[in-house]
Amino acid sequence: ENRESMLNSKSNKLTEALEEANRLFDGVSRAREAALDAQFLVIASNIGKEKANELHSGMSAFDSGAFAEDLLTFMGINRTEVEETDDSEDDPGGFLPSDAWQKIGEEAPKYFRRAPTFHYMMGSFKSDPPVPKQRIERQKKATRGKAERAMPAQLKKMEESHQEATEKEVERILGILQTHFENDPNTPISFFDFVIDPNSYARTVENMFHVSFLIRDGLAKIKLDEDELPVIEPTKPSARGDEDSRAGQRNQVVISLDQKEWK
Repeated sequence: ENRESMLNSKSNKLTEALEEANRLFDGVSRAREAALDAQFLVIASNIGKEKANELHSGMSAFDSGAFAEDLLTFMGINRTEVEETDDSEDDPGGFLPSDAWQKIGEEAPKYFRRAPTFHYMMGSFKSDPPVPKQRIERQKKATRGKAERAMPAQLKKMEESHQEATEKEVERILGILQTHFENDPNTPISFFDFVIDPNSYARTVENMFHVSFLIRDGLAKIKLDEDELPVIEPTKPSARGDEDSRAGQRNQVVISLDQKEWK
């Protein structure tokens, strides 16, 4: 009913209606009342949209006369002097103060700020892509390939030499063990007496390492004597086939031996 008065730009009735609706909504307890509030919100939104459109259309109109009046006032015109000097048309400056144009000139740059132009110190970039240079790297790559191939071969050679030294040491220890049993086959050898070097802890560890290959390959075996101490003896050639067939039954143990126990 009050749409016309609410659309008036100088009227605050729409704001007052919204405030009243917010106050009434605090007491809403039923769905019907909430639906009425939602319906009111739709109507108020439509009225607000119409009011905003009218306000925008009014602002978009440019009044050149009003603008000229505001501009002259800003430049410092005195309307009293205008009426007195209305007949003096010879003076091109007329009733404007001497610094009027300077004043508006100082004010105008504030609204015409422009970003500085971009320029290259060494000129603009060339549009054509640079011609790719021919690279001669075949000889370097070939040389590098030879060096890379030499490294694995060298490492492989070192690994093979280390493996050969280990195999020779294992064979030497096996020969010592077999020689002892050939001279005295009924006397078992204590494992610790066999591997421990009284003068070198590192050599003792190496001996235990090499003996482990004999046990792994079934060339020797370790068992406990009456005092529950380990003894070592070579396996008989006839029994090696049985040992190989029972390879899955072999047990592996880890022996801890620090320097204090070694001494």
